[in-house]
Amino acid sequence: MKQHLTSTVRVEGKGETKAAAFSSALSQVQKTVLKSTDNILLRIEPQDVKVITAEEKITHEKFLFFFLPRERKSYYVALDITVNMTVINTEQVIFTKK
Repeated sequence: MKQHLTSTVRVEGKGETKAAAFSSALSQVQKTVLKSTDNILLRIEPQDVKVITAEEKITHEKFLFFFLPRERKSYYVALDITVNMTVINTEQVIFTKK
């Protein structure tokens, strides 16, 4: 009934800091795993993280084309995360009819 599975999911995240980009990507792991399986999840444990893409985008802005120049940075990461899952296989549960 209880099974241990290993899977790899790809998640992406954006943010104004490096930490925000990684946090955005890691917060999508549970949602992505839930979409990929029909079983009931008990535990999701990340085992390995591989960075596929890490990009920094710098844009220069000026107010009215001349005043107050500033530089804005945004970050993007794509990660492959290997997770160990503990699931309850609902196909193996026998339900009684009443």
